[in-house]
Order: sequence, then C-alpha cells, then structure tokens
Amino acid sequence: MIWENSSYLWLLLLLPVIYGGYWWYRKIQVKKRAKLFDERLVEQLRLDYWRTGDKVRLACFLSAAFFFIVALAGPKLGTEVREIQRTGLNLLVALDLSRSMNAEDVRPSRLDKAKFEINRLVNRLRGDRIGLLVFTDEAFVQAPLTTDYSAMRLFLDISNTDQMPTSGTNFTSALDLAVEAFEAVDQQPGAANVLLFVADGEHHGPDFSNALSRLTDAGVYIFTVGIGTRDGAPIPIYGRDGQLTGYHRDAQGNTVTTRLEPATMQEIAIAGRGEYYEITSGSDTIEPFFARLDELERGEFSTQEFADYENRYQLLLILGMFFLISGLFFPESRKQKNRLMGRFMESDKKSEL
Repeated sequence: MIWENSSYLWLLLLLPVIYGGYWWYRKIQVKKRAKLFDERLVEQLRLDYWRTGDKVRLACFLSAAFFFIVALAGPKLGTEVREIQRTGLNLLVALDLSRSMNAEDVRPSRLDKAKFEINRLVNRLRGDRIGLLVFTDEAFVQAPLTTDYSAMRLFLDISNTDQMPTSGTNFTSALDLAVEAFEAVDQQPGAANVLLFVADGEHHGPDFSNALSRLTDAGVYIFTVGIGTRDGAPIPIYGRDGQLTGYHRDAQGNTVTTRLEPATMQEIAIAGRGEYYEITSGSDTIEPFFARLDELERGEFSTQEFADYENRYQLLLILGMFFLISGLFFPESRKQKNRLMGRFMESDKKSEL
C-alpha cells in the first residue's frame, strides 16, 4: 500500500487528544454539578439519561474522524501489472569544452548557452537514449547513452573547461570516440543514431574526414550547432572569487580573439545528412532541431512492467459517513417506564398511609 498524502496521517494523533479533552471536560462538569446539586436530585432530573448511549455516540464520532483522516491520506493499492514498450532513438551530444567556449559574445557565455540548450533538449525527450561526449584535443565520454535523464543533467551541469587536460580543439578525436560510443551500445532495429555536435567551429587538429566517413557509413545522422559570433570576442580569465582578472593572450602578448567558424560545422552537417544551426545571441535556440528529431525513426528499447495503483479511499469515506450518521442519531437517553411506574406506586402508597 502507498499513500497519496501520507502527511495527513499525523492528524490521527489528534484523536486521543480529543478523547482526553472530552474526558477532562466531563470530569470538571461532574465536580461543578456536585457542588450545586445533590446526586439524588440529579438522578431525578436526568431520569432518562443513558450513559452507554453517550459513550457509543463518542465512539462513533471518533471512528468517523479516524476513517475520514485515513481517506484524506489517499491509500492506494496495486491491482494489476501492465507492460509498457519504451521506444526511442540514440542521441549522442558532443560538446566542445575548449577554452574558447568561455567567450562571452553569446550571453552568458558560449558554454553556458550551449548547456542551457542541451538541457532544453533533455526535457523534450520521451524514452530516447542520450549520452554526452566532451572534447578538446582529447575526447571523453562524460555520460554513456542512457534513459536516465537526471544523470544526464548532472553530468552536463558539472561539465566545464577546467576539467579537460588540454585546451585546444580537435574534431577528429571527438568523431572517432563518437563511432566507438555508438558501437558500444546495444543497437535496436529501427532506432536511429544521431550525433549533435556543439562547438564554435575552431578546429586545430588533423583532418577528420576518415572519422566522419566512419560515422556516415554507420548510418549516423549528424547535426551541428555553431555557437559564437563572426566578430568574435576575447577569452576571459576569472579568479577563484569569480572576479575577472584579464584575457587570454598569445605568445606575443596579444589578446586572443575567438570567432565562430561556420564552414567546418556546415561541412560536417552536410556529410552527416543533418542540418547546421547557429547560435549567435542569447535568444537563439535549436528549436528546429527538435522538429527534425521527431521525424527520425525510433526503435523499441525495452518493455517495462509496473503495478497500476488505484485510489481506495471510497470505502473509508463510506465507513466514516456511517459512523458520523450513527453518532448523530444514536440516542443518549431512553425511556424507563418500569422505573417510573415503581416510583408512582410507591408515592401512592405513602399518600394512603
């Protein structure tokens, strides 16, 4: 059994308090009455009073409160087991973590904007597997392909440029690792493999055509997102206190300006039968990619069984209403005809004497 709102069960602690308060109140009333009236007079005035009926009424009201509180907590019971087929595609996100992603020509920064858009993507997924690959000169699988979206968000959140051992940009290493990541996952018939490549377009490594061919030969769809502006921006350096301390400079002491280079990103998207999207401001999004993702074929990943829980508060409400009505209409007095007749006969005899 599970509960919809189990916190309401704490109200059950009020029942003994109510009973104790009622008992204390009745005791005080008896003491006050004893000071004002003789006990025999009280018995005469309350000739039809029925103590048992009074106790039954109290028990009914407390029982009604008990069932109402338990019903309010919303008890649920599992009644049947259902099977659900999970279908989706494999989506691997390759995220550039080179130093140039800290540039702030896209607010708040290229990297922060990229992570925001990827988070929006994760929120739109329904049953698809998603993974995260991060790269600079080297590439690492930050999160393997999974349907655990909470884990994906966690790994994405901790991704930053400081975690990488190098600061350059090598597309070849990222594409090679993407091939391995797709080969490592269990492939399901009909499930499309998609690579979302997010970078500012600056590539300083060897030719990546072979790695790109391996991906396209495997049927992987490649979509690219170029983030940054063509005018570019310097790369800021922040201290541990979060204060700006300067900008990166080259060996000659000149401030380095990083610019978006869309040509390389467009080349990769065309080869991968995908599309190129560009983010040049904080208001730009990858919304068109969501629509393209919905068009791709999905396969069956798994079949899950779960218990279908149903609300069972109805019977408790009926019991509560039964006890409430019983308490309202249960008599707390009863006629005592025989006792009255005896008293009348006794008084007649005394009058004859």
